[in-house]
Amino acid sequence: MPNYRKTKTACYLGFITQAIAANFAPLLFLKFHSDYGISLGNIAFISTVYFFTQLLIDIFCAKFVDRIGYRLSIVISEVCSAAGLLALAFLPDLLPDAFLGILISVMVYAMGCGLIEVLVSPIIEACPFDNKEATMSLLHSFYCWGSVGTIVISTLFFAIFGMDSWKYLSVIWALIPAVNIYNFATCPIVPIVDEGQEMGISQLGRKPLFWVSICLMVCAGASELSMAQWASAYAEAALGLSKTFGDLTGPCMFAVSMGICRVIYGKFGEKMNLMQFMISSGALCVTSYLMASLFSNPVIGLIGCILCGFSVGIMWPGTISISSKKFPAGGTAMFALLAMAGDLGGSIGPAIVGRVTQFAGNNIRVGMGVGLIFPLVLIMMTIIMSKRQND
Repeated sequence: MPNYRKTKTACYLGFITQAIAANFAPLLFLKFHSDYGISLGNIAFISTVYFFTQLLIDIFCAKFVDRIGYRLSIVISEVCSAAGLLALAFLPDLLPDAFLGILISVMVYAMGCGLIEVLVSPIIEACPFDNKEATMSLLHSFYCWGSVGTIVISTLFFAIFGMDSWKYLSVIWALIPAVNIYNFATCPIVPIVDEGQEMGISQLGRKPLFWVSICLMVCAGASELSMAQWASAYAEAALGLSKTFGDLTGPCMFAVSMGICRVIYGKFGEKMNLMQFMISSGALCVTSYLMASLFSNPVIGLIGCILCGFSVGIMWPGTISISSKKFPAGGTAMFALLAMAGDLGGSIGPAIVGRVTQFAGNNIRVGMGVGLIFPLVLIMMTIIMSKRQND
């Protein structure tokens, strides 16, 4: 009897790896700015490169993963993730341009994370678990718990050993994907759709509802990452909080509230109307961005960050759940294109916040105010989707 618990463990660690890669570098944004003299505009470009690289990998997955095979592809994802985190500790000092070293490192582990993002969900979907919706929701919550662990452990590490020791921590974080290489190499993996039955990219492209799903994923990625990627810098620069307290109460509580939302949906989702839940979440997200941008009171600003985490929790997995039900033969192409859309939003959102912040004289509160555009569009797309469920 195949041990699918091992598969589940490997997938959980895969999402934890992705959380480490997505959250570790943003904790160092102001450190990079002060030590290497990198402008805030270029700092914002780090997030853009990370998510744009994932986007390119998503396109690659849609075309080639079924030929290469899931196991080899997911093992490569862990190799790239480990290599990129290791490179982050050394390349900025080894190369003449530290910014180039950071970008190369980010690109390498972003390649791994892009593969993780596309492959882990269908691997879990294909496993013979009793309650797949709950399992899928719990899977996505591990990204949140991985984010919390990354922020808390990194913050404690910096408090004990100092910010200058960040390179050692980067090496330590690389051990998790290194260990998970073995897990994915040996766990049972089954195809999500029988060979020859998968819908192709062109077939999906002819479905109007699928394009609405794509728009939803773009907005979901932008709504989530615009706040998540800048929460640390926002807490420190705009709210005047210390580095340690700002990280623990800003990005950390953002991730906790997002995880709580996903666990709640995983447990009670069958009793909820997903469309209404997403529309309500979008409205709460707009409110949270207004709180972060309009109020100088640190308590109100932090409440805005935390509420934003809860509000975006359902957006990404909710869109995947809807698409999986609507297009059961979507297969790798569907998961890859949805991930590509989410990453596109994740690259656009933080970049816009960073650029607007720079043009506003490094006033990050103004940059945050622009972020409410994304949940507003998401609300409109969800309303359209709710009226076109049978297209």
